[in-house]
Amino acid sequence: MIHFFIGTKAQLIKTAPVMAELQERDIPYNFVFSGQHKKTIEELLDNFGIKKPDTILYSGSEVTSILGMLRWMSKLLVTKRSVLSHIWKGDDQGIVVNHGDTMSTLIGTLLARKQGLKTAHLEAGLRSYNLFHPFPEELIRIVVSALSGIFFAPNQWAYDNIRNNGKREIINTHYNTLIDALNSPNRKTSNSIKTPVKYVLVSIHRFENIFSKRRLTHILNCLNEVSNRIDLVFVLHEPTREKLQQSNLFNHLKKNNRITLIDRQDYFNFIHLLEKSEFLITDGGSNQEECYYLGKPCLIMRKKTERKEGLGENAVLSEYDLNKILHFTENYSTYRRPQIHPDATPSALVCQKLIPYSGP
Repeated sequence: MIHFFIGTKAQLIKTAPVMAELQERDIPYNFVFSGQHKKTIEELLDNFGIKKPDTILYSGSEVTSILGMLRWMSKLLVTKRSVLSHIWKGDDQGIVVNHGDTMSTLIGTLLARKQGLKTAHLEAGLRSYNLFHPFPEELIRIVVSALSGIFFAPNQWAYDNIRNNGKREIINTHYNTLIDALNSPNRKTSNSIKTPVKYVLVSIHRFENIFSKRRLTHILNCLNEVSNRIDLVFVLHEPTREKLQQSNLFNHLKKNNRITLIDRQDYFNFIHLLEKSEFLITDGGSNQEECYYLGKPCLIMRKKTERKEGLGENAVLSEYDLNKILHFTENYSTYRRPQIHPDATPSALVCQKLIPYSGP
């Protein structure tokens, strides 16, 4: 049987096109939701026309803190064998697809191995080659890579990073399944947010940025400088909002009338805001990829990135350097590129490999 182990919104966005492709072909699958992120999950399922999870492993509050993450992870890792068999529907011959570099990726891989199931890693081979940028994602990628049996690399560079993984199978899908999410036939928007005529979209949420008050303060100072030149629309992830409030930075940010603060949006509404924007300031790897496929200028608020998409073309790695940030802001129009339209969908390639495990 084919199993999907998913825990975060970003994982669901990138895995949904594969699940939708299987549904289109009337091929059943088991959807296990770890519960790491719960808000807007229902909206995403509706967005992509995906069935509800067969099993939800955690039904507590949203996991937004390090302590909460550790508690949540420890509960899942001690899952009893009888419960584990129920989660995997008694299957010990199928395959579990884990996506990306989150704690859910690691847990799903470990629980699959505990059941004796084959494991596949979607979005495999990404590397920053720096354990602390991003942390813990780079470490998770390395561990999951050591434990997985089949790898779906989104491009040649990622493929080359893991091509020496012994006898394990590596498939180059040439593009990330994210491009199929962007082109979803179910795509629709219901966005009523009022934005300036010209604005920059901002999304900051990574561990290494929001859990350091010094760095978070520096990022906000940079954003204030950018706002002197163009209006900003700042999408606040819940952990980012919490850290801003705990650090007494939230009120300072609110006082800037050239920065509009909005709640996190569902996926298609966010993409609508992104397409309308002049450029994006982000620390998200998925956002970097979205901008690459859309040809949108992108300023990456990180020191390192595990992705090559767009670098030197539409995207610039800021390295937190204010001079780089302001130079990009003043010249962002030179980073616009045509949208990318692939001939074949990566999700179809993934499905082709998974189907033999669907069972009789």
